[in-house]
Amino acid sequence: MIIKASQCTPDVRQNMKGGDGAATVTEFVTSKELNEKGRLFGKIRLECGSSIGYHVHEGESELFYVLKGIATYNDNGTEYKAYPGDTLVVSSGNGHSIANRDSEPLEVIALIVYA
Repeated sequence: MIIKASQCTPDVRQNMKGGDGAATVTEFVTSKELNEKGRLFGKIRLECGSSIGYHVHEGESELFYVLKGIATYNDNGTEYKAYPGDTLVVSSGNGHSIANRDSEPLEVIALIVYA
């Protein structure tokens, strides 16, 4: 199976998880293609000043792979900077947020899998 980029429609989500600004989410596949073992595999773009608010994952883990930009990543209350090539992981029962406090757009690949 090949899913063409033209089949993946960006979805702009305002104040995602209580964050600031908008997150543009482009889902590459549905949970069907993930064999119901996850709910998201896609790209998230945050413009300058935008964020995904702090939230806790229950029964699932989320991974971000930083493609471009500099992320400010809150991992259970501790903030870190993450750069292109870095992978950010939150496991079930833990919380996180991600923000773009830089002057360039932030793009990450996101994967959410069930625990």
